Amino acid sequence: MKLLVIVEQTESGYSAYSPDVPGCIATGDSRASVERTMQEAIDLHVDGLRADGLSTPRARAYATMVDVSVPDRGYEP
Repeated sequence: MKLLVIVEQTESGYSAYSPDVPGCIATGDSRASVERTMQEAIDLHVDGLRADGLSTPRARAYATMVDVSVPDRGYEP
């Protein structure tokens, strides 16, 4: 099963969450670190759900990109 994981850059590193696994989050100082930590967090969460006899998350969320027309006002990300 594949789940969508959202990774965001923060002032001190990176954070991640999955819309399909509420409350399951991770942080890291690099993209690789936060992705690895999030994988571990989801694995532990799913193991706990199974141990308690609860249903596991289903992949429902997805991501898409949209084109946005923004006038150039000197903003650089």
